[in-house]
Amino acid sequence: MAANPYEAPRSRVADIDQEVEEFQNVRMWSASGRIGRLRYLAYNAGASLVAIAAISVLTVTLGPIFGAVVAIAAYVALVVFGILVAIQRSHDMDWSGWTVLLMIIPLAGLIWMFKSGSKSSNTYGNPPPPNTTGVKILALVLPLIAGIGILAAIALPAYQQYVERAQMQQQ
Repeated sequence: MAANPYEAPRSRVADIDQEVEEFQNVRMWSASGRIGRLRYLAYNAGASLVAIAAISVLTVTLGPIFGAVVAIAAYVALVVFGILVAIQRSHDMDWSGWTVLLMIIPLAGLIWMFKSGSKSSNTYGNPPPPNTTGVKILALVLPLIAGIGILAAIALPAYQQYVERAQMQQQ
C-alpha cells in the first residue's frame, strides 16, 4: 500500500496540539510579566491600604517626625510599586513598558483600567493566572471606599442643614 502524496500530514505539532495554555507566575516587584485589569486594580488598592496603615500606626507609635520620614519612604515605595505594576499591565496589552509614561497625561491612565489584555500568549509571555477570590474582593475595596466617601460628602452637609432647621424650629 503506497502513501498518498496528497494526504494531510498526521504528525503531532507541539504548538498546535497544546490545548491547555500555561499561566505565568505573578511577580509583584518586577517589571517583567503580565497582570490583568482586576489584579492591577487590586494590587494598587492593596498597596495603598498597606502604606496608609503603616504610616498611621508608625506615626502614632513613634511620633510625627519619624512618621513624616516613614510617610516619605512609603510614598516612594508606593510610586515605584505602581510603576512596576503598570508596566506589567502594559505588557498584558502587548505594549512596551515605556507606554507607562502616557499616564502623565490626565485621564490617559484610565486606558490601563478599561482596555482588555491579550487572551493568549503575546510578546511578553503567557497570560496571567485567573483572579482569585481575594483579588476580586481587594479590587472592590477601593471603589467601595470611594462610593462611601461620595455618599458621606453628600449626606453630611444635608444632615447638618436638617439639624440647623430643626434647632431653628424649636426656638
